[in-house]
Amino acid sequence: MRLLYLNPNATEAMTDSVVSVARAALPEAEVLGWTNASGPPAIQGPEDGEMAVAGLMAMLPAARKAQVDVIVIACFDDTGLALLQTAAHCPVIGIGQAAYHTAALLGHRFSVVTTLAVSVPVIAGNIADSGFAPLCSKVRPSGLGVLEVDKANPATRARLSAEIDAAQHEDNVTAVILGCAGMAQLAADLQSHTSLRLIDGVYASARLALALYKTHP
Repeated sequence: MRLLYLNPNATEAMTDSVVSVARAALPEAEVLGWTNASGPPAIQGPEDGEMAVAGLMAMLPAARKAQVDVIVIACFDDTGLALLQTAAHCPVIGIGQAAYHTAALLGHRFSVVTTLAVSVPVIAGNIADSGFAPLCSKVRPSGLGVLEVDKANPATRARLSAEIDAAQHEDNVTAVILGCAGMAQLAADLQSHTSLRLIDGVYASARLALALYKTHP
């Protein structure tokens, strides 16, 4: 199985961290990661997402030539998901989409801990459009920018842990979804500080991609 993660933003380090997590989640697969060099440095809000779509679409012919079996959009906003699904030669999923489905299949009521407040309407819209609004208590902005999250320093970890703790005490949930691709590398550490189930969309998408590969004709 050849699995391709398309990073909508132009930050190569984020692509590398996503691929590392996906390879650990699915060691039997060949996992590739491509960066949208024409995209913004980070996807933070709808305008950034719109700027990234053309670059993602432009990578589809190369993905076909590389004979990838499943494509994953490595941005929690699921940037360009509907367009890529209609244009690609293979199944396309998003890490946000994968996380919501995983939470639902495991029977969880969840909150999402994400980056900046500007990202909340996009995420909330995706949750509503995909039918998961009844399971979602709240989308919580941490106040951290995407590139701050990707640096994974102690202050970042502490801030995210504090927001997860707030969700546990205020939101009546059994799980928290990590609402940024850059949080994937922090999932194990953050999980060690909470009794809630943390769901990382990168890990979830890798496992879901395997199921799609086995069922796709």
